[in-house]
Amino acid sequence: MCSRRVPGFAFLLACSMPLAAAAHQAGQMDMAAMDQGPSLGASAAFGPDGRLWLATARDGHVQLRHSDDLGKHFSAAVDVNRTAEKIDAHGENRPEVSVLPDGTVSVAWTHPLAKPWTSEVRFARSIDGGESFSKPITLSGNNPNGSRGFATLAVAGNGEPVIAWIDNGDVNTPKIPGKPHAASLFYSWSNDGGKTFGAPRRMPGHSCECCRIALVREPDGRVAALFRGVYGDNIRDHSLAVLDTDGKPDDPARVTFSGWQVAACPEQGPGLAIGSNGVMHGVWYEAKNGPAIWYGQLDPGHPPKHVLKIGGPGASHADVAAHGDSVWIVWNQVNAKGYQLLERTSRDDGITFSAPRVIAESKVAVYSPQLLLRDGRAYTAWNTADGFRLIALHGAAGKAP
Repeated sequence: MCSRRVPGFAFLLACSMPLAAAAHQAGQMDMAAMDQGPSLGASAAFGPDGRLWLATARDGHVQLRHSDDLGKHFSAAVDVNRTAEKIDAHGENRPEVSVLPDGTVSVAWTHPLAKPWTSEVRFARSIDGGESFSKPITLSGNNPNGSRGFATLAVAGNGEPVIAWIDNGDVNTPKIPGKPHAASLFYSWSNDGGKTFGAPRRMPGHSCECCRIALVREPDGRVAALFRGVYGDNIRDHSLAVLDTDGKPDDPARVTFSGWQVAACPEQGPGLAIGSNGVMHGVWYEAKNGPAIWYGQLDPGHPPKHVLKIGGPGASHADVAAHGDSVWIVWNQVNAKGYQLLERTSRDDGITFSAPRVIAESKVAVYSPQLLLRDGRAYTAWNTADGFRLIALHGAAGKAP
C-alpha cells in the first residue's frame, strides 16, 4: 500500500507510478488495524468569526483546537470523544471539522470496528464554542460487518450540516466476478443543527473504495459532491452530483473521461471549488499515461474545459479554491530531498495559471494540503510530522461578482 506513513522517499516516488499508486486490491481497507498515537490525518476550517479550527487524532481521541491568530498559537486540545476508541486518521481518512453559521462545531471521523476491514462513521457537535461535545452518534448504520469511512462535512445554504461517506457494503458478502464494484457514496443531513440526522441515502452508481470525497456548497445553497467513480471494467473517472435533501432523485454525472483502468484504489481523491458565478473548478489525479494532477472546469456529462496538467510524477493530493475571478491550486510534491508544497494561481477564473511556486518544504512526512478561504484570502492548511502550518497565499482574491 502506498502510504504517507512510509518514510522512504524512494518508496513514495514509486507510489506515483500507475500500478503502485493503486493502494489496495479492489476491496476494503483494513481499518481495524490502524495504530494509535499521533496521526497525520487532519482537517481545518474557519468559523464565521474568523476563528481557525483544527481537528486531529491522538491516542484514541479526535482532538479539537482553535486559533485566533491564523495558526500562530492554538488553544489546548479538547477530546471530542470522551471514551477512547480506534480512530482512522491515515491515508485519505481524516477527522473532519466544519462550523455552522451559529457557531456550532461539527466533527466527523471513521471508527474501525473489531473485525478486519470493518468501520463506521461517527459524529459529534459542540454548541458551547468547542468547550465540550455531545455523545458521539453513528451515522452509517449499526452493521458490525460494514465497511464505511472517508467522511466529509459541508454546510448547506440553510446553515445545516451535510455529511457524505464511502460505503463498501458488508464484508461478509462475497465478490461476484463480472459484477459492478460494491462501493457507493452515501450521505445524510440534519435539520436541527446536527442534533439528529436523516436516514442515509445511497448515490446511484459506484465509487472508488478509498478516495476522499470533495463537498462544496453551490451558489444556490445546495451541496455538490465530486468523487472518483467506477465505470464499466474498473475505469476510475470522476462523478459530480448534488446531494439532494428535499426528496428529489439523485443524478450523478460523469465529469472526467480519462479512461484510466486500474483494479485498485489510488487513494487520491479530487478537489472541488465552485465560484459565485457557478463555474465548477476541479483537480484530480489519474495515471493512464503516467501519473499526473489535472485541473479543469467541470461540465456534467461532458469532458472538462480548460484542462491543464498541474504536476507529473511525484505530485499528489491537490486541492482547489475559488473566489471571484481568482482560483488557487495546491499540491504535494515529493522528491529525493523531501516534500514540497506547491501552488499555482489564476486571476482570470481558471483560463490561465501562474507557473508552479514552492510555498513550503518539509523533510518529514506530510499530509494532504487543504485550501481555506477567509475574507477573500486563501490559506493552505498543511499538517506535517513536525506540526501544523497555515500558509497564507500571496494576494487578495478578485472581487466577487
